[in-house]
Amino acid sequence: MTRSMNPGRRWALACALIIALLAVTAVMLGIGGPAVSFVALPIAAAAAAAACLWRSRRFTGRTRVGWTALAAGLSFWGAGQLQFLISTGGNIEPGVVTPSLTLIGMIVLVPAGLLIMPSGAQPLANRIRSVLDGLMIATSLVLVAWVFAAGLIADAGVGLPFYMTLVFPIGDIVIATMAAYMLPQQRRRHGCGADLALFGAGMLAFAISDIGYAYLGLVHDDGIGRLLDLGWLAGYGLIVVGALRPRVGAVAPIDLPRGVRTGAVLMPYLAVLAALASSVLFHVSTGHSHPFVAYTRSFLILLIVGRQLLTQLENRSLTRDLEKRVADRTAELYAREQQFHALVQQSSDVVTVVSTDADVIYQSESVQRIFGHTPRLLTGRRLTQLLDPESAMRLAQALRQVAGRPHATTVLELTVPHRDGRPRQAEMTITNLLDDPHVGGLVLNTRDISERMELQEQLVHEAYHDSLTQLANRALFRDRAAAGTDVTVLHLDLDGFKRVNDSLGHLAGDQLLVQVADRIQACVRDSDLVARFGADEFGVLLTGDAASAEGVARRILDDLEAPVLVGERQIHVRGSIGLAGIADLDDGSNSERADQLMRNADLAMHHAKSVGGNIFAGYHPRMREGLMERLELESDLRGALERGELRLHYQPTVDLVTHEVVGFEALARWPHPTRGMINPLDFIPIAEATGLIVPLGRWVLHEACRQAMEWSNAAGRPLKMSVNVSVRQFDQADLAETVAAVLAETGMPADCLCLEMTESVLMTDTEANLEQLVRLKALGLTLAIDDFGTGYSSLAYLRRFPVDTLKIDRSFVERLGILDDDTALTDTIVRLGKSLGMATVAEGIEEFGQLAALREMGCGFAQGYYFSRPVPASEAGRLFMEGAPV
Repeated sequence: MTRSMNPGRRWALACALIIALLAVTAVMLGIGGPAVSFVALPIAAAAAAAACLWRSRRFTGRTRVGWTALAAGLSFWGAGQLQFLISTGGNIEPGVVTPSLTLIGMIVLVPAGLLIMPSGAQPLANRIRSVLDGLMIATSLVLVAWVFAAGLIADAGVGLPFYMTLVFPIGDIVIATMAAYMLPQQRRRHGCGADLALFGAGMLAFAISDIGYAYLGLVHDDGIGRLLDLGWLAGYGLIVVGALRPRVGAVAPIDLPRGVRTGAVLMPYLAVLAALASSVLFHVSTGHSHPFVAYTRSFLILLIVGRQLLTQLENRSLTRDLEKRVADRTAELYAREQQFHALVQQSSDVVTVVSTDADVIYQSESVQRIFGHTPRLLTGRRLTQLLDPESAMRLAQALRQVAGRPHATTVLELTVPHRDGRPRQAEMTITNLLDDPHVGGLVLNTRDISERMELQEQLVHEAYHDSLTQLANRALFRDRAAAGTDVTVLHLDLDGFKRVNDSLGHLAGDQLLVQVADRIQACVRDSDLVARFGADEFGVLLTGDAASAEGVARRILDDLEAPVLVGERQIHVRGSIGLAGIADLDDGSNSERADQLMRNADLAMHHAKSVGGNIFAGYHPRMREGLMERLELESDLRGALERGELRLHYQPTVDLVTHEVVGFEALARWPHPTRGMINPLDFIPIAEATGLIVPLGRWVLHEACRQAMEWSNAAGRPLKMSVNVSVRQFDQADLAETVAAVLAETGMPADCLCLEMTESVLMTDTEANLEQLVRLKALGLTLAIDDFGTGYSSLAYLRRFPVDTLKIDRSFVERLGILDDDTALTDTIVRLGKSLGMATVAEGIEEFGQLAALREMGCGFAQGYYFSRPVPASEAGRLFMEGAPV
């Protein structure tokens, strides 16, 4: 693949080709005579016109139109030469030159093209001046030439045709002059003016040939006339070279010396002076004048008058422009002065200029708006006399510090009294402008920051206090605990607070928290700190004797025994408190000891809650060991889920009428590789707290459904499988989709699956859980309430929720026949289920008497050790096939 040639290299080759063609043409002119010019001149003219037209396509707007006009002028010029050569047969008689309209067309179109070309720094008046200057130079040169060739002209007896011949060299010189004057401006605008320079040089070559032919016409000698055609050919060649010149960027503008610029301006006048001197010389030498000299001199005078008139018009325009700019600048300065005055007076800063002794030299009017003092009252007074002693001393010290360093700046905060007597906090910036002749003092920019300071104090308070109770928050509590040396921490958590929020709403819960905070605050000293850690957790930081901490904890619990009035409701709350003191801490930094102190109190509080609540408990190192054991158990549980180490045991459900095993309840079991079988009461709460109950619950559901289908297919009869669902699983928005997916994967009929939940599901996020239950019920499965009777659900909830089965808690079953009240309560639950159209399942049957009592009550189904413990899948399958002993 060949690369395209560099544009500069292509242009150099074109230049070399044109030079070679000119050399060949010169040789042929010497040998071949007029026939060579007859062919070469039209071709050269056409090439120049085509090159200018090609260059016009590379521009837009006026530049394109200008180059097109140049191409049209050259086309006229070439056509006129061709017409002239055809009419003369290639033989020009000396002194006989007949200009045609096509030749004159160039004299009109080419200057028009130059005038059309845009130039950002060259107005129209400058372009007209360039035409006038060109005419002045050309006419002056013609007059000088005429004077020195007067003898020849007199002998030749020329007439109008000769004078018409002079139109061509004059036009050439005018065009060349215009190009010369436009060249610097064109270079500044387009980066390069070589194309225009070469075009002007081509016109000068035309002028040489035209002048030569005019002279040969006078002497009637065409001996070297053919060689003058080289001037036209060279002119065409220069124009082609200029038009083909590549456009280049980043060319430095022409920086002409001052003398050259002055010479260019004086050139027309120097030419006119030369012409006038020549005409005087002619008159002196001949003793008479000639009409041509008189007419030419008069024409020069008209050109000079026109040029001066143009200059006067320009001067007037410049004067008006200068006056307008001065007026605009004056108005701008006045507007800026007014703007500065308004900004200073309306600024939120008070501008004061004082001497080194604090005497007020200048005072802005904004001081009255901000601090209430009038500027006239302050001007001339000593500023330190208006301040309190401490602020005055600090200001005087700052002024002395800045005064010795020019343009030095310092900032200080001090108290500035308002005229009404209120102290205002202010920020003052002092700048030393003593050396500035326009100021000559120390500039004080004073800003009222009272509102900012109040907001800052408010933000600090909000950052370290609870927005609801206005008690300290955990961050402030931790900082105080880290700073104390002999402190005891009490960590309080309300028992059953979530139930209040769920049943009465968050507004009632907030009112309860505010009253509890007031009660705790009333139980401690002013030196102690009470904080709210979040939700229903509070902290108390006691200073001094640690032995009194138990007394404070007891007072708080006793105060919580009294009911709290929220609206028209009386609410009973209890609390669990954990205590931790400095004596229980390990070595470490104050920050680490504070964290450890709060963590120990938290462990003690959870211990108090785990044993029933409404008590306080002190920290013991064994509590941390229990925490570490819990963390290890949590880690092991994650690994067991990932490795599939958990197993399902199944406890049968027996129909008390037919004595058949109609279903099973799936129960998760964890055979730990080192600890043996882990009690579900130990790992299920961990799964609930960490969220592992969600993947665990899905696995239990899938495995139970899979096993149920295996047994149903083997026995040829349906099997009811019950699976427990936790509150955390109901928090998952896709619970219904998960159950539907499991049913589809295992092929389990929806009516053979029973999902069991505790009463807390009915009481927590009631609306959201109701929506979940409706979506689950729409799948066709059965819903059961587990451990019924131990929660707080009401009959209204039972009617509202789509529940199918009530499972009577074992605590009622185990006291059947022992306490009449419990027997009556169990009978009531069975009757309630029947009245609501629900099935009842009794849990925890261990004796025949319990079984007999439940049968007599009409309970439909039962579970318990009397029939079978939860057993592995292999034994459960045998029970389903053979039946449980009844």
